[in-house]
Amino acid sequence: MDPALNHCYIASHTEGLTSQCSPKVFRLPLQSKNESEQNMIKRLSSAAAIAILACTGATAARAQEVKLAKFDNYAAFFSAFPKQEVTATEKEKTLQYLEKTKQGVLDAVKGLSDAQWNFKAGPDRWSIAQCMEHIAAAEDYIRGLVIEKVMLAPAVPGRDVQATDDAILAKIPDRSKKAQAPEPIVPTNRYGSPDASVKHFVESRDKTEEFLKTTPGLRDHAVDGPTGGKMDAYEFILLIAAHSERHTKQILEVKTDPNYPKN
Repeated sequence: MDPALNHCYIASHTEGLTSQCSPKVFRLPLQSKNESEQNMIKRLSSAAAIAILACTGATAARAQEVKLAKFDNYAAFFSAFPKQEVTATEKEKTLQYLEKTKQGVLDAVKGLSDAQWNFKAGPDRWSIAQCMEHIAAAEDYIRGLVIEKVMLAPAVPGRDVQATDDAILAKIPDRSKKAQAPEPIVPTNRYGSPDASVKHFVESRDKTEEFLKTTPGLRDHAVDGPTGGKMDAYEFILLIAAHSERHTKQILEVKTDPNYPKN
């Protein structure tokens, strides 16, 4: 056995014990002639138990130090423990959120005429058709990012995942702060028609939901995200749903314009 593991670190910080786990001689008070032999045995047993516990605790502490020494740093040490997994409750809630936001998109664009699809409140504003195309393209784009980048990234131990989850749900749908769409998902009429955009969106959302249901390790990797910190794969799926909610609000804003066609 490694001699270092027999060294009692606890003893060196505990009054009355020496720094080595060598056998101890415990001096008991002088016994009166009337004290029973049974009481003497109890005292001796208690003293021996104290010595055993002190040495056992110190040895365990030293073993943990030796284990830690095998890693280059504390981050590597903690990353060796089982990583946080998405719970069944979290998955179910997110599946519901994906379904709710999908239905929100479909309800917002149901039964629109060509004039309503293509109306623009200003030259620098998107039409409903452009919003719909962007929602569909973003679904593919973000899920592709998760598969090709996020799931291959290293772990980031010690993240407050709940705070990040909450930030996504609060910030992304908030239309009070504008954002510029990345070039790959700027509307270009890539699907040919609004109806084709809707069809592509529904098919892509089904793929997103299936990915969430069947993919393990969604918390095990993280990259820089739009919330200003690291985001894992599960959080990017939350982002997909929140993003479609954001642009559903944009579609509804277009409909409130006083010049929006009535039919």
